[in-house]
Amino acid sequence: MQIQQNISLKPYNTFGIDMVANHFVSVNSIDDLKQVLSLKEYKNRLVLGGGSNLLLTKDFAGIVIHVNLKGIEIVSQTDDFVYVKAQAGENWHNFVLWCIENNFGGIENLSLIPGNVGTAPIQNIGAYGVELKDCFESCETISINNLQKNTFSKAECKFGYRNSIFKQEAKGKHIITSVIFKLSKQNHKLNINYGTIAAELESMQIKTPTIQSISKAVIAIRESKLPNPKDIGNSGSFFKNPVINKSEFNKLSSNFNNVPNYPVSDTEIKIPAGWLIEQAGFKGKRFKNYGVHTKQALVLVNYGGASGNDILNLSKLIQNTVQRIFNISIEAEVNII
Repeated sequence: MQIQQNISLKPYNTFGIDMVANHFVSVNSIDDLKQVLSLKEYKNRLVLGGGSNLLLTKDFAGIVIHVNLKGIEIVSQTDDFVYVKAQAGENWHNFVLWCIENNFGGIENLSLIPGNVGTAPIQNIGAYGVELKDCFESCETISINNLQKNTFSKAECKFGYRNSIFKQEAKGKHIITSVIFKLSKQNHKLNINYGTIAAELESMQIKTPTIQSISKAVIAIRESKLPNPKDIGNSGSFFKNPVINKSEFNKLSSNFNNVPNYPVSDTEIKIPAGWLIEQAGFKGKRFKNYGVHTKQALVLVNYGGASGNDILNLSKLIQNTVQRIFNISIEAEVNII
């Protein structure tokens, strides 16, 4: 373990923002992690995983801890289910592919989501009708205050839409070190009715879907709509989809025709933030070396050399415009540092 000084964070965030950390360390073991956390001279800490849900707007005057814990193992199994533990530093998509190769079902709809396993429970990642909580069993953490190991069950994580205890009362208090998933071994529950998965499967001439074909369909859809961070800096979806009550929706639909919507309860309805942003005229809009992606209005992009504040100011402009036109507040999904 080596603590480095004045390290560029450009390789460690998918936006490709070139900010500097006063001190930086990559930890490959729990002991290394505990050792760094016990150093009293570093009170200001930033914990990084895959850097896919992060917008850096300034240099970091403290220590950046890059969690690089690796390993995937089967901890137990029955005839129907398998419990798989993945370390926090494992790349999420690579973990999904590992599960699919072993015919373990449940997370195939979450293919190609950027980031690492350890950060996935924090915002309860989700896509195409599936959320992480659907296959989550538990996670282990290290307490930042006392360096104790903890285990959080699904109930204790308090998962919600793009939300968990780690974004609320436990924010900044724990570092997730590993996650255990409960996955199916047979009789997989397939989710193909959300978005354009069914249409993509049809275009692939697949009449009997499997978890493997669903993953391929999701990858094809995402690649057709979303820019690869290796080519264009971005953090995936920048905004959450807003949830409004029925009376607000009725007013919205009376003013705007054909508003796409997804009921989440008897009283609440989810509106796609991408639709709101596109209707507000931002889809594909470019401001010098940054802007809104041409194919997906939810994605803000760095074409090269943009600052974090450029992206932040654009996000605020979008939020204010959507609020003015639709009287709906859209919330940023990324962490802004």
